Amino acid sequence: MNDDDDRPKKKITHEIGQDLYLLSVKELEERIALLAEEIERLKASIASKQSSRGAADSFFKK
Repeated sequence: MNDDDDRPKKKITHEIGQDLYLLSVKELEERIALLAEEIERLKASIASKQSSRGAADSFFKK
C-alpha cells in the first residue's frame, strides 16, 4: 500500500532567478503565495523598526 499522505511534505522554497519551465501552474501559484507572505513579513519588520526608530528619535530630541 502506497500512502503518500503520511509522508512529510517537502517545504516549498524559491530561488530568485530559478528556471520556472518545469513548474506546474499550481506550483507557480504556491510560490507566489509564499513570496507574498514573505513580502508582508518584511514590510511588518520595516514598520516595526521605523516605529522603534521614531520613538528613539523623539526621546533623544527632547
